Amino acid sequence: MDLFERFVTLWVVIDPIGTIPVFIAVTAAMTAPERRKTALLAAAVSAAVLLFFLVFGQLLIDGLGISLLSFQVAGGIVLFLFALTMIFGESKPESDKHAADADAELAQKPSPAVFPLAVPSLASPGAMLAIVLLTDNNTVSIPDQAITAVVMLVVLVFAYLCMQAAGPIIRAIGNSGAAIVSRVMGMILASVAADLVIGAALEIAKTGSL
Repeated sequence: MDLFERFVTLWVVIDPIGTIPVFIAVTAAMTAPERRKTALLAAAVSAAVLLFFLVFGQLLIDGLGISLLSFQVAGGIVLFLFALTMIFGESKPESDKHAADADAELAQKPSPAVFPLAVPSLASPGAMLAIVLLTDNNTVSIPDQAITAVVMLVVLVFAYLCMQAAGPIIRAIGNSGAAIVSRVMGMILASVAADLVIGAALEIAKTGSL
């Protein structure tokens, strides 16, 4: 997978634009300095979570004795289902805001920078899975994994900048515009997921084994 494909895949699963309405919803009562601090913390926590999966995700797969092709097929299916929820279900802004509303009933709720901004908005299940697939130790060299890590951090920097510019952006595109963007990203993610499954199926057919 080339650099552009990696960037597009991570952009789609992290979805910086889709996080903007969530950020606005959970920081509405905050001052400007508090919003800046929340945006920075959300980006930092999501980076730490995804870097954890980048470093240890493969070890977990190997420890369970799961072949890469099996994981790639399963991962592609999960990403495809995740994409379908983006296309046909509630958009990411809507679903994440509902999660935040449900959590608001808890007496001891986590910081909004951690939930729902860092997890599951930025470091979504789809993003965790994608980062493992993009950094497989059996097929991807350490320098390439480092490049993927840099690309991931670049996408998170974009997410941080989008949160910083949340006010003007949401006024320009509105909640409906953000929902449309999220659905378009879902179509792209579905294509990426299909490519993962087809690639694994062709490899299995060629080698005759997992």
